[in-house]
Amino acid sequence: MKRILFFLSSILVSQALYAASLERFQSYLRTTQSARGDFEQKVYDKTGKLVQDSRGSFVLLRPNRFRWSYVKPQQVIVGDGERVWIHDADLNQVTVRRIARVLGSTPAALLAGASDIQNAFDMKELGEKDGLEWLEAKPREKEAGFERVRLGLGVAGVEAMELVDHFGQTTMLRFSNVVRNPPIEAGAFRFSPPRGADVLGD
Repeated sequence: MKRILFFLSSILVSQALYAASLERFQSYLRTTQSARGDFEQKVYDKTGKLVQDSRGSFVLLRPNRFRWSYVKPQQVIVGDGERVWIHDADLNQVTVRRIARVLGSTPAALLAGASDIQNAFDMKELGEKDGLEWLEAKPREKEAGFERVRLGLGVAGVEAMELVDHFGQTTMLRFSNVVRNPPIEAGAFRFSPPRGADVLGD
């Protein structure tokens, strides 16, 4: 960028791309009230070593209702609109938190939260990679449990997420077989702790 004109034009182009990508994501949120599909999740430590490989299915109904079901290890995460329930089948343990305390600046808020995400996140355009357009979202809250989330946008909407926490661990999610706006029964977001399970939280 040796010439001023080239530098200025580059800024204008990047700003246009940012606006287009952000507008595209906001349009996706406005037009997607529900969704279901499958996911594959890989977790890497700060050295890049794969430490967890899992898969499962999800269903969501905005705002604030979702169910993530992991095949292995067996785990279910349910947001019923008021609370988030996490059930670890291997430990027979349930953790519950009020949704207002955990959803505001979490990755789930980007998919299942309200449309006005800019109140909770700073958004940045990252450009195209692997056939997807990427946005980076950094939580405005200092106490959020992660440093940043990258969203990969494709024809189907959000097709990938990459979460980096404060310890340098990276969680990569890839979505498939996604159906937008399917009819979903309200019972999909009900959760009752299994008999004999330890329940922790509020």
